[in-house]
Amino acid sequence: MSDWLDEIKWDADGLVPAIAQDAESGRVLMFAWMNRESLRLSAEEGRAVYWSRSRAKLWRKGEESGHVQRIKHMRLDCDADVILLSIEQVGGIACHTGRESCFYRRFEDGRWVEADAVLKNPDEIYS
Repeated sequence: MSDWLDEIKWDADGLVPAIAQDAESGRVLMFAWMNRESLRLSAEEGRAVYWSRSRAKLWRKGEESGHVQRIKHMRLDCDADVILLSIEQVGGIACHTGRESCFYRRFEDGRWVEADAVLKNPDEIYS
């Protein structure tokens, strides 16, 4: 029996892109990277664990903010090179800016406009 992680097409750095989508609304909340260990841990723990490229370490979503992502189910795309996490976003905030989604800027009339309100001041989230 092959390891389910072997079916994934990891990039040259051993990473795969991961999209977190709200299980109820269908809204895309964020994009991050996963390595083999973070994906394995996500499956085992039932919560999103990512690989932080900037910090070069595992990052359990919500470890500082409390905004944990509970995984409802995971999907692998047809090319086996993108993970889709259907999640429950604890606290309703996925973005470090204090917004529901990291995709809060909308392109309008040739510029990016902040379309979503800050739900909680980031200074109150992170110490």
